[in-house]
Amino acid sequence: MYQTLVRKEVMGILGKEVGSFLDKFLTPIEKIWQPSDYLPDPSSEDFRHDLEEIQTFAREMPYDLFVTLIGDCITEEALPSYESWLMGVEGVDQEEKQVGWASWVRAWTAEENRHGDLLSKYLYLCGRVNMREVEVTTQYLINDGFDLGTSMDPYRNFVYTSFQETATNISHRRVGTLAKQSGNGKLAKMCGVIAADEARHAKAYKHFVAKILEIDPSEMILAFEDMMRKKIVMPAHMMRQSGQKAGELWGHFSDAAQRCMVYTGQDYINILKDLLDEWKIEHVKGLNEKAEKAQEYLMKLPSRLQKITDRISTPDLQFQFNWVKS
Repeated sequence: MYQTLVRKEVMGILGKEVGSFLDKFLTPIEKIWQPSDYLPDPSSEDFRHDLEEIQTFAREMPYDLFVTLIGDCITEEALPSYESWLMGVEGVDQEEKQVGWASWVRAWTAEENRHGDLLSKYLYLCGRVNMREVEVTTQYLINDGFDLGTSMDPYRNFVYTSFQETATNISHRRVGTLAKQSGNGKLAKMCGVIAADEARHAKAYKHFVAKILEIDPSEMILAFEDMMRKKIVMPAHMMRQSGQKAGELWGHFSDAAQRCMVYTGQDYINILKDLLDEWKIEHVKGLNEKAEKAQEYLMKLPSRLQKITDRISTPDLQFQFNWVKS
């Protein structure tokens, strides 16, 4: 069990720098993009043309890619779960009297909230989506909750967010790239600006871990090892649709993302490698004996995962999602 007092002390030390974190990694509200910047204006004379363009390209999107776009939107729309989870992390004081970790969680949430708003409105306009079924899945996802394997430990949560924000950056960026290749410039721009946000957020959480490694290296390494032994699960791993049990849809969604090469098992390994390099795990000094063993485990893990991934095949059969109109 982690030592609550130590965690709180470290979070307190870093909490004094939250003001600088906000300035460095987030964008002022008056300057950052908003969903309406990328959506057609209903009051414009060009609205009908823009709407027809969106619907034409949506009809032409390959099924797996389109399903992945919808699943990414649902993941973003379940944001209330993520904020409430992070607000309960050790060292986050919701009743803070000055700028602190709760300020970060609120500001990060405010930026993330725009992602679901943009994609949801795009999907509503595109005419190919059964929005009620999408909304049902979103409500289930928030209602069912999730278990990320982090407990309320800030170290584990920062490892998780470093990994997950990087993964969402990859997913949104790839959807945008594939959309652009088919001439769908509007969707490409939407996914591009969302991916850029995720990249900034990933950079922030990776920075937090790097700072903790300077202050409490052994415990940080042990937290990293624990998260990787459990395996990082995506926040929508409890995804379901009408008539299903919690989590029953996730495997089908993952297969679709793998088939269209938006997010793959290889990406998981590559993110792990990047984190090991980013945090210079191999060269961290001053570790206790248990942490040294964890360090060794982490450095060998990519090659172990590669052997497993190379043997796994993705099902070719497409699953029929209730989200897509027949």
